[in-house]
Amino acid sequence: MKNVLKILSLILIVTTVMISCKKDKDPATADFFVGTYNGSVSYNKDETSITNSEGKVTVSKVGDTYNFFFGSNIPDITGVKFEKSGDNTYVSIGSGLTGITIDANTLKMLVSKDGATWTADCTR
Repeated sequence: MKNVLKILSLILIVTTVMISCKKDKDPATADFFVGTYNGSVSYNKDETSITNSEGKVTVSKVGDTYNFFFGSNIPDITGVKFEKSGDNTYVSIGSGLTGITIDANTLKMLVSKDGATWTADCTR
């Protein structure tokens, strides 16, 4: 009987240690921003000017970069990297792709690259 109690106690201790050592995961590292944001979007380049107050931006993640798909004949923005700026808020980094701030609920964008400008003020 003592051996059974020892084995059960050992199993209980091991289970408790395994549960308590579980690593907490930051929601932002779990593709928390992937999805569709709705709101005002625009694109300007040369003679082209597209504005949609009921637009949408679909965010996807491939590896460690994010892609932004606009629809409405607005060119997509791909290969964007982010760094943490606050509590689950991230800002874009990299050449020509700065100006994007994203969290679980909002997407704000003012990107200028190669003579083109994209803007977005969207929420989920």
